[in-house]
Amino acid sequence: MSLADLFIQITRLFLPTFSIQCAHDKIRPDVEQAYCPDCGKLIKNEWYITRCSCCGVKMKAMVKNGQIVPQEHYCSNCGGEDFTVEKIEKINFIDINFAALVKKEVEEERFCSTTKCWQEKMPEQPKLLVQYL
Repeated sequence: MSLADLFIQITRLFLPTFSIQCAHDKIRPDVEQAYCPDCGKLIKNEWYITRCSCCGVKMKAMVKNGQIVPQEHYCSNCGGEDFTVEKIEKINFIDINFAALVKKEVEEERFCSTTKCWQEKMPEQPKLLVQYL
């Protein structure tokens, strides 16, 4: 067994463990959805904010381990630690300071990409025009 064969076997063994996913960094946050130029998938931007469950004050949100959580552990207004997550349909300039952006892949419907055409039968053939040079 050569060194190259050993390297190939090690890569096959650890490749599923270290799979690299696209972060969709080139998708602008101001668009609702767009195709990622790096991976080609349709990406939808979703905005979320967190509010205190007790007093309803907006708290700065962040994405941690795939979940939306507030940056602070306690509310600065009432000291409560419970919070709710709200999805915002359209972001505005006031909520952008509190919101967290989540980029989700959208499953597209697959459709047939072939085009079919037909020619109707005509009783007589069309006459060709004579070209004059």
